[in-house]
Amino acid sequence: MNNRYQNLPHQTLPLGTRILHDQDPATASVTLRDSAASVYTDFRYNRPFSIRSSANLGEVNEKMIACGVRLLFVTDSDDLLQGLVTYNDVFGEKPVGYIREHGGKREEILAQDIMTPLTQLEALRQRDVDKACVGDIVETIKSAGRQHMLVKQGSVDGNQVIRGLFSSTHIEKLLGMKIELSPRAQNFAELERALS
Repeated sequence: MNNRYQNLPHQTLPLGTRILHDQDPATASVTLRDSAASVYTDFRYNRPFSIRSSANLGEVNEKMIACGVRLLFVTDSDDLLQGLVTYNDVFGEKPVGYIREHGGKREEILAQDIMTPLTQLEALRQRDVDKACVGDIVETIKSAGRQHMLVKQGSVDGNQVIRGLFSSTHIEKLLGMKIELSPRAQNFAELERALS
């Protein structure tokens, strides 16, 4: 065996030992001046969940429930990011609008039909997030009018990777305050409806 490694000391556990749990978000104390890292979901430590673009709405909902999340990344068969789908996409107006425009039944709608496509997603740079505070993130989310803000970084092969995300709901719980999002049309159809 290689002598570079050492056997670490170990001890028996005393009676009364507890298991450490994450602090309850409802009781956590975060301020606008704290580091953005204090409200960040970093995918190096938290597994992101995804679903294929060909999954129907029932499968999307089942996966969200099973994973305990309200956002899934939508990928193709090569695991390349195609977009994202949220709980609001599944249970909001998108399915109704899709049926109105294309016909069919709700159970025939696929993730790719209601997702926010990659071309409409925006992301912050990890190097900017590293220097930011919670207040900067709140202001960015408010002005972008999005519930989630992705964070990207370059990889060794030169491609972009999604490193993590910020969730307005999570930040609201930690701050104990509501974040009012700016209204924002997500596509040309919404923009047209807003202008009419």
